Amino acid sequence: MALCEADAPPATRITTHVCDVADEASMMAFRDAVVAEHSTDHVHLVFNNAGIAGGGSFVSDPREDWERTFGVCWYGVYHGCRAFLPLLIAADEGHLINTSSLNGFWASMGPKRAHTAYSAAKFAVKGFSEALVTDLRLHAPHVSVSVVMPGHIGTELAANSAEVLGREVDERLRKASTFLHDIAPMTARQAASIILEGVRAGRWRILVGEDAQLLDQLVRDTPEEAYETTFADRMRAQGVMELFLR
Repeated sequence: MALCEADAPPATRITTHVCDVADEASMMAFRDAVVAEHSTDHVHLVFNNAGIAGGGSFVSDPREDWERTFGVCWYGVYHGCRAFLPLLIAADEGHLINTSSLNGFWASMGPKRAHTAYSAAKFAVKGFSEALVTDLRLHAPHVSVSVVMPGHIGTELAANSAEVLGREVDERLRKASTFLHDIAPMTARQAASIILEGVRAGRWRILVGEDAQLLDQLVRDTPEEAYETTFADRMRAQGVMELFLR
């Protein structure tokens, strides 16, 4: 909140709310609290950006991890849209921004690692958001939608995911999380700037990071090869997601 207040224009009112995005009642309570605290019946921008990683294997990982990850990454977006889209429609103009991932068009982290729950959720976010492009043009043309597909961004996703999934966040995990944060080719602040630029430009599809852009092109060029070891070799050759392909 301090960071928001430091960068916000004068007289901007900022409130924070605790919400389990995977729980519809919690999301609706969040919506009601925003309406009450800001004395409004509309909003202009909604960012559905919550996410965790877990449930890599549908075969061998605990079902609870799989469903919790899918619940946050997909239902968090779905519940957010159900709760806040009416407030966007009530405004004179609005924009909905849903965060998918490069795993929304490439359901993998390389040939040696299962990555099913997160990928399935991010594919769902991408498809839903793309379908909303036409839906909104037909039924609420003053509201636009963008789907955001970031690559490797410097966040605390690893440690935060473990905490949400009830795992011990030990020193080893904290170091790994810090390492992933520090070596990321793009900071969260840089990613946010690219997203906002895309929203201002009215783009419905926002790729964030050179790795996401390169991988998007690779998948489009050879979709049948996307899950083969030869594809991972091509990724390495272009310097895409090398760390995650080990």
